Amino acid sequence: MSSITQVLRLNDFVEQLKLSDPRTRLDPWLLGPVIALLAIGVVMVASSSMPYAEDHMKGNEFYFLIRHCIYLAIALASAVFALQLDTRFWQENGPKFLVLGILLLVAVLFIGREVNGSKRWIGVGPLTIQPAELVKFFIVIYLAGYLVRRSDELQTQIRGFIKPLFVIGLVVAFLLLQPDFGTSAVILATALAMLFLAGARLWQFITLTGFVGIVMGLVAWQEPYRMKRLTSFLDPWADQFGSGYQLVQSLIAFGRGDWFGAGLGNSVQKLSYLPEAHTDFVFAVFAEEFGFLGVALVITLFAIIFMKSLTIGRRALKMEHYFAAYMSYGFGFWLSLQALINIGVASGSLPTKGLTLPFISYGGNSLIVSCVAVAVLLRVDFEVRRKEHEYSSAKQSYRGRSRGGRNE
Repeated sequence: MSSITQVLRLNDFVEQLKLSDPRTRLDPWLLGPVIALLAIGVVMVASSSMPYAEDHMKGNEFYFLIRHCIYLAIALASAVFALQLDTRFWQENGPKFLVLGILLLVAVLFIGREVNGSKRWIGVGPLTIQPAELVKFFIVIYLAGYLVRRSDELQTQIRGFIKPLFVIGLVVAFLLLQPDFGTSAVILATALAMLFLAGARLWQFITLTGFVGIVMGLVAWQEPYRMKRLTSFLDPWADQFGSGYQLVQSLIAFGRGDWFGAGLGNSVQKLSYLPEAHTDFVFAVFAEEFGFLGVALVITLFAIIFMKSLTIGRRALKMEHYFAAYMSYGFGFWLSLQALINIGVASGSLPTKGLTLPFISYGGNSLIVSCVAVAVLLRVDFEVRRKEHEYSSAKQSYRGRSRGGRNE
């Protein structure tokens, strides 16, 4: 009987999502850009990884493409599952997920695989788990719940602003031990944005932002390799075969792209010149093959996702769905900020950081978590539309009764 009940519930949910009803359909302005970016990701992973895979994977040039498609299938299945979960599920279990994330951050320091001097991955058979990617998602959920529970305290007392920062500071400390400076910056920036939008006072926000900036600057200054990245970012040509090599090759790719690009598959920089061509620097290969117009298209797609996230959050606030609103803001800032940093690094506008480009770069954990985040956004949009429809129907019914009473 329980299985039959679950099937009936799923059928009811699918019935509610009929595209013919504009009040409950999945928002095409959010879903469309994500699908476009996922398609670009499949194409670019194939184009950028084949030369490297042929040389390093025993001649199997489709090695990374096959794995990327497997991860994409898992990501889409996870997104469909997340779409069926009510936002109350995330609100009720947010603290538990955060504890799980912290435990994984601790575990990766002891049993994680070390790659290029960093311990960021836990092996599970043929797959790997990257706790840092999961923690981004968990932090947003936890902080959204905290902002609902402590809204008055946040807006009236300084301790309401400081309390969540201890938890975030603990997470960042474990991330820096891996080390993962880029993810730490994304989490801190997202958290500050959520606190500000939830009503934190301006002077608190400015003071804390300055303090965080100083601390992160000191952390970068203490590590020689981070300082090399900063100096090479300012003048990569000063050491173009050393610390500035990766950025120089990326800039050459952008230069070769010109307005319309060299054409799909015609990148030269991916031929063992540009390291991490299918992961952190996939956007450089994309810029080389599709030019300025392609770059503008991808930036526009991410801008649409960001604006839709803010719009969904604002509508949720109007319906007094506060947890969903803060969660929408958090996901929008996280995905957009990470995309902005990745694009900035590839184009030489920001210092080099090891961050993937959401939906496009090769990387299973990032792909899965990003797709689940979008699914939760779609679920929030669906719930808000349903609530708006119920409110509108109730309002019309009330007006109808009022007119009937006056006619009598």
